[in-house]
Amino acid sequence: MPYLEVLKVSANSKPKAVAGALAAVLRAHGSAEVQAVGAGAVNQAVKAIAIARGYVAPNGIDLVSIPAFAEIDIDGEERTAIKFLVQPR
Repeated sequence: MPYLEVLKVSANSKPKAVAGALAAVLRAHGSAEVQAVGAGAVNQAVKAIAIARGYVAPNGIDLVSIPAFAEIDIDGEERTAIKFLVQPR
């Protein structure tokens, strides 16, 4: 499986900043994964993905996002995250 860059989003993340990072990763690697734990973080992640679609659309890239659950370790504690696989259609 190819290397997949993982962007971690918190409730305090700025969607435009995450979108810029996401667009850069997509241009470099073709796809990315966005991880978020909690409702606020998921909200910021979804907004960032929507903004990133606008950033890469002029390059002819039509982004799609596939949501899934992921078990991640935070400070030795298992937490359920929502992960979004973001890739071109």
